[in-house]
Amino acid sequence: MIRFTVATVTYNAGATIGSTLQSVARQTYEAVEHLIIDGCSNDNTMAEIHRYVEHNTDVCHPHAIVLVREPDNGLYDAMNKALQQAKGDYILFLNAGDSFHDAEVLQQVAKQIEERYNPNRRPAVIYGETDLVDKEGRFLRHRRLKAPERLTARSFLQGMLVCHQSFYVRCDIARREIYDLRYHFSADYDWCIRVLKRAERRELARHNTHLILTDYLAEGMTTRNHRRSLMERFRLMAHHYGWPAAIAAHCWFVLRAVILR
Repeated sequence: MIRFTVATVTYNAGATIGSTLQSVARQTYEAVEHLIIDGCSNDNTMAEIHRYVEHNTDVCHPHAIVLVREPDNGLYDAMNKALQQAKGDYILFLNAGDSFHDAEVLQQVAKQIEERYNPNRRPAVIYGETDLVDKEGRFLRHRRLKAPERLTARSFLQGMLVCHQSFYVRCDIARREIYDLRYHFSADYDWCIRVLKRAERRELARHNTHLILTDYLAEGMTTRNHRRSLMERFRLMAHHYGWPAAIAAHCWFVLRAVILR
């Protein structure tokens, strides 16, 4: 049975973490480790987490919940801690305000993988689509960028085609590619590319579920720092693909924005 580690990184997220915790609690799939990394929040985040833990003990098939509460050096440092502590076969990041699209997501994903792959040759990456929601969880729109049928490291030259929250990685691979703390807004973009490069070197599959996996809160850190995020992503793109390819890609991004306006 495939085991998923759902990693939730928090800091003073009391206003938004409730929906995330409820989303994990509603999953019908049983083999779930919920790893919560809190950077010593001083709001009501811990109260929300404690309520979640108490509720978990009352259900018929409780998920394993692991809580780590200690100072960190920011979001990506906390996510590196999650990579090292995850006990599942796959890890996915679902941070405060984000949620599973419905209660059957992990059940459906596990069913696809178990039916189509040898247990000794499971895909390196499982991925799918993402919807954008507001703080109340109300649907805003489908994510404009669509997951490609065949995902490669080169795919990300077109931008973040797969949302980080809908990008599940085998833990043995994820731990080999930690988040680079030199990047403050786009370390997830860099991490996804490096994970895909490693998967390609090992000739491992990348599985498109063709499912909407995640409802993504459209007001995250990267959204609030959009311009700085874009500049950082441009530098990363040049690092991975070369300056000519990065410049050409961003010319296309501008043209695409004008066409779609």
